[in-house]
Amino acid sequence: MQNGAVTLSETKRHPDFGAGFWRLADPKISLASFASMFLGACLAAGSRPLDWGWLLLTVAGVFAIEVAKNASGEIVDFDSGTDLGVTPEHRSPFSGGKRVLVDGVLTRRQTLGIAVAGYAAGLAVAVWIAVARALWLLALAGASVAIAYFYHASPLRLSYRGWGEAAVAVTYGPLLCAGVYLVQTRPVPFEVLWLGTAVGLLIGAFLWINEFPDAEADRAAGKRTLVVRLGVRRAVHGYCVIVAAAYLMLILTPAVTPSSPAVWLGGVAIPCSAFACKRLAAAPEETARIVPAQAASLFAFVLFALGTGLGALLA
Repeated sequence: MQNGAVTLSETKRHPDFGAGFWRLADPKISLASFASMFLGACLAAGSRPLDWGWLLLTVAGVFAIEVAKNASGEIVDFDSGTDLGVTPEHRSPFSGGKRVLVDGVLTRRQTLGIAVAGYAAGLAVAVWIAVARALWLLALAGASVAIAYFYHASPLRLSYRGWGEAAVAVTYGPLLCAGVYLVQTRPVPFEVLWLGTAVGLLIGAFLWINEFPDAEADRAAGKRTLVVRLGVRRAVHGYCVIVAAAYLMLILTPAVTPSSPAVWLGGVAIPCSAFACKRLAAAPEETARIVPAQAASLFAFVLFALGTGLGALLA
């Protein structure tokens, strides 16, 4: 062990494909994509009855790409030393990577295989949907896959250059929300992009708060996340500003779109976000005290999507 970091020689290597795949699937993190898809589906249902077959196929394709992104990202973060540099006291259920290679749960070959299979499956689903619905949907799917892959990988390495937060907010927000809507019906109204952006901000904020425990390891590995670039204290203010912007967009929704005030049901998430901001500001460098704020940040975007989506349906 050097400076508290874990080396491979100190880990237990007992490959377990099922456990490793489960880590990469990571249901709690996958809630980000499901929240945005739920909102997009609710907004589409306001225009026409949902086609559940196409919706389930869309969810399956997105899930495959999600797993693939996590797998390819594990390889990049392992090779860069980022995951190895996360000390035990800075680990949390929401940050520090999936650690399938660090903990020896999967071999490198297995991890690569999952990544290749996931991207292939996701693209196959995208082609199927595009051929049946609209060929230009391939462009949307291609952009999503490219962002997922280059989030970690060269030459873009978005997460290493301070662009990861914006990439997540855009992809998991308006891009995914509009994509689900387009598979069901079209054209995409401004309301979908507006509300998709609002939930995307909260999902981006969830990524942001998860970067705090990893800041030291990221800095040492040359991973210049916004928390690393801004410094911990200024990054706290950045997190709170992003969260506030999401709720401001929600408040303004009936004024700038045809939406009913019923979408304000998304405000049910405000207590979670307020708690997360307060908790993070109190101890931004103490991982054990940040974990409840991370959980609250996750609940915030889930409740926001549920409340806003149900409000749209009620309207």
